Amino acid sequence: MDTLKKIFPLSFKRNDTVGNFIIALLIYVVVAVVASLIIVFAGTITGWIPVVGSVLGWVLGVIAAIVDVYVVVGIVLQILAFLKVIK
Repeated sequence: MDTLKKIFPLSFKRNDTVGNFIIALLIYVVVAVVASLIIVFAGTITGWIPVVGSVLGWVLGVIAAIVDVYVVVGIVLQILAFLKVIK
């Protein structure tokens, strides 16, 4: 559990009130949206380059998947910690 608290600190710190819970969830959503916009922008800029564009597109896809998994797991942990299922 300590490892999860180090990897997802936001999920375990903002659990005292409903307002803080909603703010933490919104932070996760904003992180996901901003990361997606940056990844799409980088893919659009470099997509026209023949070899580098395809390799960078693959790398950006992996990064996008990692960010999405991090956000989803963070939200699930946030909900479980708020409901006192995990401590």
